[in-house]
Amino acid sequence: MARLFINFSSEYLEIQKLEFGWTVIPAVILLILAFPSMKALYYLDEVMKRIFSVKIIAHQWYWSYEYSNFSHTKYDSFIKQTNNLSKGEFRLLETNNNIILFRKVITQLLITSSDVIHSWTVPVLGVKLDATPGRLSQASCFPIYTGIFFGQCSEICGVNHSFIPVKLEVLSYSEIRKFIL
Repeated sequence: MARLFINFSSEYLEIQKLEFGWTVIPAVILLILAFPSMKALYYLDEVMKRIFSVKIIAHQWYWSYEYSNFSHTKYDSFIKQTNNLSKGEFRLLETNNNIILFRKVITQLLITSSDVIHSWTVPVLGVKLDATPGRLSQASCFPIYTGIFFGQCSEICGVNHSFIPVKLEVLSYSEIRKFIL
């Protein structure tokens, strides 16, 4: 019986070393990855020198956009109703007014909310900003491609929360004159 106890304790110590190894090695790997990641997160949050600024205000079922660079242009962007869609337009993604950004222009996005927490998300820009009442969140973006891109509110912010689409139009820099005038 004593021999059984000795074998059991030596096996137990060997397993303990194994468990120590598979706990410590991944922890060391995570620490090695953490330091460069912290530096990258710092630089991501660093606001670049912007040329253009857009303030985005979230409301219960629509977005408001304000361009302070162009004599304080303001407009609201509502979802297009299904019966108002033209042929080739996407249901639940089309809006009556698009947000307009310019290709290869550093843009500062300022976002807030007028009622509850929303989340302005446009995957092609790699931007997901939370819109919190009473708080102004900011991010910078640098659109590379021209075209029309879609996003949405990706926060569960109430009834019909998924019906707050974002339709982004990226224009070439030469088209700024059309936008300003």
